[in-house]
Amino acid sequence: MKSKILSTGSNNLTVDAVLLVLRVVIGLSFAYYGSFKIQNPMHWMGEESTFPGIIQALAAISEFCGGIALIAGFLTRVASFGIACTMIVATYMHLVVNGDPFVNFTGGGSYDHALQMLVVAVLFLLVGPGRFSVDRLVFGKY
Repeated sequence: MKSKILSTGSNNLTVDAVLLVLRVVIGLSFAYYGSFKIQNPMHWMGEESTFPGIIQALAAISEFCGGIALIAGFLTRVASFGIACTMIVATYMHLVVNGDPFVNFTGGGSYDHALQMLVVAVLFLLVGPGRFSVDRLVFGKY
């Protein structure tokens, strides 16, 4: 089981290069948005939030630390799992709780961004980071 979770796969060079670029871009996005949340991890949603502080902190850590982990390709599947859980909740909140459309052309809330990030997190969860990653250096190729 351990070897499957930490496996970097056996993709061709082009696929691994694309995974690297995608990891860096998505990782930067998560680290950026998470950086605001990690400054006040227990209360970043505001005082009116119904989410307990520990849940808010887990989301902040998942976004900020998960973003940095994606950039480096370190513990990629673990980071992707945390990000995926956070994005499931974000998608649910926009779609079900707020009733937001997939895309809102008037500038209001929508769930397209959270869903896109969820899909990318699931991709890394299933495929792994590729050969250009710290995971590859530390855990090798299984």
